[in-house]
Amino acid sequence: MPQDTSKSMNFPNGQAVIAGDRARPLANYPHSRIVGGFVFVSGISSRNFDNTYEGVKELPDGGFQLDIKEQTKAVIRNIESILKSSGATLNNLVDLTVFLKDMNDYDGFNEVYNQYFDAKTGPCRTTVAVSELPSPKLLIEIKAIAIAP
Repeated sequence: MPQDTSKSMNFPNGQAVIAGDRARPLANYPHSRIVGGFVFVSGISSRNFDNTYEGVKELPDGGFQLDIKEQTKAVIRNIESILKSSGATLNNLVDLTVFLKDMNDYDGFNEVYNQYFDAKTGPCRTTVAVSELPSPKLLIEIKAIAIAP
């Protein structure tokens, strides 16, 4: 894993954080923004620093097999890393919006999600199905809001 070279920059709309050990955003936005006592985390996928994806098995015919459980673990780890760059942890999360490519993956997603969070201390959550995500190799993306420590 690359060294964390996180940068934070203050602007009128809060402190932008670009986590140096995470995949660079595909457009002009930060990984997170700290403002008004909150950390707003951009939509995060299973994309790695080297632009590969967790939970993707390349097949000999050029296709690929996707694993919602592995992608969910990777997304949560990526969010955890970004929160760390913002001075927070998963325990600071208050709200998640989960985007699933296919609601048939809901049970597999929940199985992994429930290993990280419980109903008493975990964040509020909304889960929606979407027709597409930025790459055909993605099954899930999560946007998060945390309390800034």
